Amino acid sequence: MIEVNNVTKSFDRLQVLKGINLTVNNGEVVSIVGPSGAGKTTLLQIMGSLDKPDSGTVRFDGKDIFSLNEKQQARFRNTNIGFVFQFHQLLPEFTLEENVAMPAFIGGDSRTAGLEKARKLLNYLGLSDRIHHKPAQLSGGERQRGAVARALVNSPKVVLADEPSGSLDSHNREELHRLFFDLRRDMGQTFVIVTHDESLAGMADRTITMRDGTITEITTRTEKL
Repeated sequence: MIEVNNVTKSFDRLQVLKGINLTVNNGEVVSIVGPSGAGKTTLLQIMGSLDKPDSGTVRFDGKDIFSLNEKQQARFRNTNIGFVFQFHQLLPEFTLEENVAMPAFIGGDSRTAGLEKARKLLNYLGLSDRIHHKPAQLSGGERQRGAVARALVNSPKVVLADEPSGSLDSHNREELHRLFFDLRRDMGQTFVIVTHDESLAGMADRTITMRDGTITEITTRTEKL
């Protein structure tokens, strides 16, 4: 599904990625771990076409995403990739359902169609009674589940998550981790998750360990959750 081939990236004289090769299969949950500065977030951003590699390719179902122009890349991201970040990044002036529907609006859906998609996802996530609340009126766990719903509203092929539970307490962290696997089971979702959380990393189908811009170890879980 996703093929990363010999990707390199430097910032000034610091080489952050040193020839990364990685394949992510459809329906897989992959965690990426390693110390700060290992290159995890840079790799995730390049996989999501938010940043460009200095060399190498990233292919989605055989399509080289960096052969697309900026407008085509933006359209590709909106259609095929969902993003979840450590902090929810919900817009404070909009309700939860409006925030979740935003990628659908950007993709060309009418307001009615976008909000309907959002409500269905929020109902699935147990947030149907919070759809008209603004982010400041929600708990941390509710905001982050809303961010997951936003990532899923256009039915993307893959969700890329960067420290998605890093700002949550232990209870909400466990709920969010379980949610990823429920989504894989119920919607066939693919996840690539950068995390420092050992519990989440251990639940993944594969754990990719990075250090100093290289992949140093790949651990495969024998049973899927």
